[in-house]
Amino acid sequence: MGLIARVLEESGISTVCIVMRREVAQNVKPPRTLFVHFPLGAPLGPSKDTETHRTVIRQALEVLEITQEPGAIVDSPLLWKR
Repeated sequence: MGLIARVLEESGISTVCIVMRREVAQNVKPPRTLFVHFPLGAPLGPSKDTETHRTVIRQALEVLEITQEPGAIVDSPLLWKR
């Protein structure tokens, strides 16, 4: 995803990658990243938890507003609900 995000950014389209593994974002260096503390396969949160889904999407959009430097990784404060 990070490689695609860089190509889109070069075309003038702003992007945010939502990742569950920080080391992947650190290696690939997408333009902007939201790191979520969720298990692989659930970047927006638990299935059918629409409130968490909306919150993660809002956070990703906020990353567009607050990041100044390329390659920034912002941590989501949300934790996986068991």
